[in-house]
Amino acid sequence: MLRLFRAVAIAEAFSWAGLLVGMYVKYIAQAGEVGVKVFGPIHGGLFLLYVAAVVLASRERGWSRSTIVVGLACAVPPFATIWFERRRMRHERAAQPTAQPTAQPTVQGAQPDTAATATGRRR
Repeated sequence: MLRLFRAVAIAEAFSWAGLLVGMYVKYIAQAGEVGVKVFGPIHGGLFLLYVAAVVLASRERGWSRSTIVVGLACAVPPFATIWFERRRMRHERAAQPTAQPTAQPTVQGAQPDTAATATGRRR
């Protein structure tokens, strides 16, 4: 679910960029509505997918209510979903336990080959 959350968060930000370009073309350059007609529905669908992904990822990963609220609020400002996704991934990586080194089996009575002699050579 975390992989889906990441993909949707990034896609939602790109759709914001497309919609902003479309709005520029429509309102500033006054060159037509094609960009808004194309990116408007795409962004709307990805917005809804992002909201669902935040809710599902929060259930799976046990996010706090405040984290969920921040994640949902980040769907509104342009490109904030990328900031939230990066923040969550940093937190998820930090929360993962590090792998403990496994003990090497030793042969009974064998001497370890790590001691160095006075000359610096191994025995």
